[in-house]
Amino acid sequence: MSAFSSLEVKRPVWPTVVIFTLAFWLSASLMMDLVIMPGMYASGMMTQAGFATAGYMIFWVFNRIELLCAALVLTGALVLDRTHFTTGNQSRNAIILSSILITIALVCTYFLSPEMSALGLNLNLFEPVAEVPGKMNLLHEGYWALEVLKLVAGGAILSLWYQANRN
Repeated sequence: MSAFSSLEVKRPVWPTVVIFTLAFWLSASLMMDLVIMPGMYASGMMTQAGFATAGYMIFWVFNRIELLCAALVLTGALVLDRTHFTTGNQSRNAIILSSILITIALVCTYFLSPEMSALGLNLNLFEPVAEVPGKMNLLHEGYWALEVLKLVAGGAILSLWYQANRN
């Protein structure tokens, strides 16, 4: 009789991993967008000659962390789909949203950050910094659109896994 009482159903750890990864990633993103970058702007760092290099180094590290988080979330969605932890529709939605998240991380890492840094870099030390190129504003708009999409998709996945983990 005691053999049956010690038997317990183990719940998969992946929903918890995905929830904590998404919570970390989204909060770090909000911290970067709403605290760090505006703080650098308010302190006047954006007018300094080395800002493009410093900004690129900050985003280089942050984008690699984003790639790791996106890969972990997509892996969790695929594992939970294969272990039948979630229902078909919920699992399919999580995989689609996770794929969107990893695409956003890839675009930010390999297109937006290098392009914005290249536009902001002053290669002529003897001329003063000119005005911001028009393409930079277009890239900023794209960045903010991707950030909003990332927050919406991440929040939707967070909601899916939280509901699945509660049940």
